[in-house]
Amino acid sequence: MKKKNFKVLLTIILFTTLLAASNLMASDAVENAKAANALKYGFLTLIPPLLAIVLAFITKNVIISLFIGVLSGTFMIALNDYSIFTAIYMSFEKFTYAALGSLADSWNAGIILQVLTIGGLIALISKLGGAKAVAETLAKHAKTAKSSQLITWVLGLFIFFDDYANSLIVGPIMRPVTDKQNVSREKLSFIIDATAAPIAGIMFVSTWIGYELSVIKDGFGQIGQDVSPFNIFIETIPFRFYNILMLLFVVFIVMTLRDFGPMYKAEKRARLTGKVIRDGAIPLAGAELDEMTPKSNIKLSVWNAIVPIGSLIAGSLLLFYFNGRAAIMGDADAEMLDLMQNSPASFLAIREAFGASDAAIVLFQAALIASIITILMGLFQKAWTLKESLDIWVTGMKSLLITGVILILAWSLSGVIKELGTAHFLANFLEGAIPPFLLPSLIFIFACLISFATGTSYGTMGILMPLTIPIAHQIGGGSYELIIFSISAVLSGAILGDHSSPISDTTILSSMGAACDHLDHVNTQLPYALTIGALSVLVGYLPLGLGLPIYIVLPLAIVVTFLIVRFVGKRVDTPEATK
Repeated sequence: MKKKNFKVLLTIILFTTLLAASNLMASDAVENAKAANALKYGFLTLIPPLLAIVLAFITKNVIISLFIGVLSGTFMIALNDYSIFTAIYMSFEKFTYAALGSLADSWNAGIILQVLTIGGLIALISKLGGAKAVAETLAKHAKTAKSSQLITWVLGLFIFFDDYANSLIVGPIMRPVTDKQNVSREKLSFIIDATAAPIAGIMFVSTWIGYELSVIKDGFGQIGQDVSPFNIFIETIPFRFYNILMLLFVVFIVMTLRDFGPMYKAEKRARLTGKVIRDGAIPLAGAELDEMTPKSNIKLSVWNAIVPIGSLIAGSLLLFYFNGRAAIMGDADAEMLDLMQNSPASFLAIREAFGASDAAIVLFQAALIASIITILMGLFQKAWTLKESLDIWVTGMKSLLITGVILILAWSLSGVIKELGTAHFLANFLEGAIPPFLLPSLIFIFACLISFATGTSYGTMGILMPLTIPIAHQIGGGSYELIIFSISAVLSGAILGDHSSPISDTTILSSMGAACDHLDHVNTQLPYALTIGALSVLVGYLPLGLGLPIYIVLPLAIVVTFLIVRFVGKRVDTPEATK
């Protein structure tokens, strides 16, 4: 960056923070701290997330960008109690507490452990020859760029139960296959990301459904209605336009071999030059994992991948059930206790157990069990000694340390944003007079904005749902349909924002799984996410709000999505590319 531009940027940052200080001094105290900050700072509460996002694109350094974003937020918070110069010092102190606070959260700690442990597991599988065997087997079927991408999509659908596990498993397995077919890492990371949260968010047995059911139940509690949140969830599935259209969009671009925007350039580069990543790109992770080539004396077998990965999936599903069941049995809800005691294997019991489980802990435990099984398999095959296997496991964990740092900074930024009241400021726009037919579309857009700015779909759902259901109930005169449409808009919009945000943990994990430059992944994915988001509004929620039935709206939206790919996308398998 030129010095002149850098000085201009610093001047803007200083001006906005000083303006925030003047706003603070002129404001009256409010009882609720978050609401108070939202009132005091107003649109300035958007500075931390916007600063992090803008700097990420300017500096091409996610860690520095997140750090400055967090620091700007802690500085604004410090201005509540200190002068400007004292607040500068206190902002660093508050930053350390924000980082420690993110690690102190058991969910976040579980995610870090899960990520590191799965990194170790992947290294073990690679060293044992499992990944190479799978790659060679799949390569026999993935003889073209089209088939390799389609197989990646199918694998993403199979790992439906958790978006984190999806990103961490599919990428390392399919990376050698897609690399061989000259598919860009940007495209690989997009397919991974597009089949992670979108599929997990609509599956009725997943780590998402428990949280989604809880926010739906809380929202109906605001209007004094006791409903079955699971039935409500099922009813919203046909109206989850972003999830459905994004999953189909991937199939359309893969089958037609058409892309547009930055992704088209990335795919052309990969096809014409064989460079799956651009010159100068910095893959988020994977270098150490790529070095984990098996020893020459190891006989390649797909079972060296199937058994570890299978044990990870099977262990996850079993642990989801038993962890959730233990949580329910420790509760005082007589109805749930009766269900678990008398019908423990029923669909309802399984669904409730999955919803009550702690996904972060469960996936860490499953990855640890799968790692132990893989180590024992290697010992039995005389592929390594116990010391060598532990060294390999730790090396695999090291490759993902940078991912852990980014996750901690992203969570710290999310915590600071929450304390500043950024989401409250955005959500308050929904409380004005809104025409009923526009409500689902506007809610979808606001959910997207909040999720994009905060990098969390869960947080967006938790903030908007208790507001959305009462607003839809009031504006629609008690219309049940409008409530269902609005709930769907929250759940879909939250995933769109999370899917396209560079500070989202799932976006980060997708970059890591594909060993892609994180900002390259964001740059190439964003136009696709925004396209499907626009279609979700224009041919989804707007027609619904105007009274068009879903059996017309959904097929129409699917057809329009295909037409966009067909007539906007350009083929990447031109004669000179396949030469």
